[in-house]
Amino acid sequence: MKRITRPPGNRRHAFLGALVLLVVTTSSVAAADDGTGPLGLTTEAETNAAASRIGALFGPGGALEGGHFCTASVVHSKAHNLIVTAAHCLTTGTIWFAPGYRDGKAPYGLWKITKTYVGDAWSGDQDEDSDVGFATVETIGGVDVEDIVGSNRFVTGRQTGATAVTVTGYPDSRETPITCVNKPTAHSATQQRIDCPGFSGGTSGSPWVNGDGEVVGVLGGHEQGGTTPDVSYSVVLRDEAANLYRTASGT
Repeated sequence: MKRITRPPGNRRHAFLGALVLLVVTTSSVAAADDGTGPLGLTTEAETNAAASRIGALFGPGGALEGGHFCTASVVHSKAHNLIVTAAHCLTTGTIWFAPGYRDGKAPYGLWKITKTYVGDAWSGDQDEDSDVGFATVETIGGVDVEDIVGSNRFVTGRQTGATAVTVTGYPDSRETPITCVNKPTAHSATQQRIDCPGFSGGTSGSPWVNGDGEVVGVLGGHEQGGTTPDVSYSVVLRDEAANLYRTASGT
């Protein structure tokens, strides 16, 4: 279980008052529809509009420096307030989301999670085939997180490996996100895997985004994402994930 190396603890609240409006684009973090560029190479993620939709999760108190334990990303919803992550990241207690987090700063605000959504199979037996979860975050000053950073579309039913995807996440040993492009392969009928080095503890919940800006995987699932940093997993997103998304998104 490599993804969470410590539970979130009590930390000082550090809220960033100013929310910066961002010009939103519809591109993914990298051009990944046909796997352009080197595959399976992990680099530091660029600072751009698409990367700002991905952020780090922090525990009670919301302190920003060195306290993140998972990754999440904004997906489209009716209320513009929805994030997706791994179900095993949605622990008890207060959780905060910092989109675009870098080097101890939350340039687009620090958003408190208000409600979580996980499937019955996860809440009952922590079934690894149900390791996908959603959460809504607070409205700040009448503004919602999707209005600030935009969103990707959450989709189900995509064929594993049909295109390359970009995986972006926050190792808990780093204060900047890493990213990698590669083509997923089938691990089983219900799990998919991707070979990308360096995705260690803290990267659970990282979105797998195709070239159309669609989240087609969420790092987690088998062994809560994998036991080595070089191979990661995701649930194959099908009916259960689709139904959970419809409930969480209000669509």
